[in-house]
Amino acid sequence: MESGSRRAIVAALGANLGIAIAKGVGFLFTASASMLAETVHSIADTGNQALLLWGSVAAEKEPSPNHPFGYGRERYFWAFVVALILFSLGGLFAINLGIEKFGQAEPLHNPGVAVGILLFGVLLEGYSFRTATVAARSLKGDSSWWEFIRHTKNPELPVVLLEDLGALVGLLIALAGVGLSLATGDPRYDAAASVLIGLLLGVIATILVIEMKSLLIGESASEKDVSLICDALESGPDVRTIIHMRTQHLGPDQLLVGAKVEFAATLSFTGLTHAIERVTEVVTSTDGHASAAVEELRGIAADPRIGGEEAEIGV
Repeated sequence: MESGSRRAIVAALGANLGIAIAKGVGFLFTASASMLAETVHSIADTGNQALLLWGSVAAEKEPSPNHPFGYGRERYFWAFVVALILFSLGGLFAINLGIEKFGQAEPLHNPGVAVGILLFGVLLEGYSFRTATVAARSLKGDSSWWEFIRHTKNPELPVVLLEDLGALVGLLIALAGVGLSLATGDPRYDAAASVLIGLLLGVIATILVIEMKSLLIGESASEKDVSLICDALESGPDVRTIIHMRTQHLGPDQLLVGAKVEFAATLSFTGLTHAIERVTEVVTSTDGHASAAVEELRGIAADPRIGGEEAEIGV
């Protein structure tokens, strides 16, 4: 895992843990529905960051006979689990809590405590969100933030970015609910804030589930990476053309490449073998240069066709 991604996760973990404790204490003093919803939200986020860190550790295990291409997809799997937890534990709980509070509205106690804790939460979440944006900026390049979330192969940064953004917006919604309840004397505004927080978390979780599912199934390399790999293949003097090529990410920084290449017809069997080895070496030497995200190209096979002009190679 990139150091920036790990730093963003650790920052989010620390911020959410501190906020969860503060919000929990605040709920005990205020009996605020939105405060309780935010407490559960922060607890879920803290557990989510722990799962992302676990996934990054599990992904670094060496390949085994059962998993010859390694465990890079562990990072995708645990990010997918995080999205499900955010939807179930965060979103559904907040919606259900808000609906219950509508039916049995209770006046807020010590609203000043709630406001102070929520403002403290905004500061911590703002720090975490800034850390995540700084870490993601080098990978984002000229893309918009939405394009980055939709197309990046890094699962952790979109999760942290959207969780932090959702947390900031959720805190503002909770502040509005507490403020309106205090101004009007109607605690149903606080209950409505809890429902809105739940809906917000549901939207974020849905986006993350869709994106992580796509990564978990297996996405191809970016157009930029494919172009650079094709250039590397065609740089060999014995290569005439690339007939077709397939790529798939085994992890954020691990890429599987398979290509059918047409070689010069004048090559002997030995020459063809050496040509395939040279091309494989050239493509593999693009480690870390195909893009900032691709650090390793994993091998598959080489299948030369004797007596023809085509050979299937894999790197």
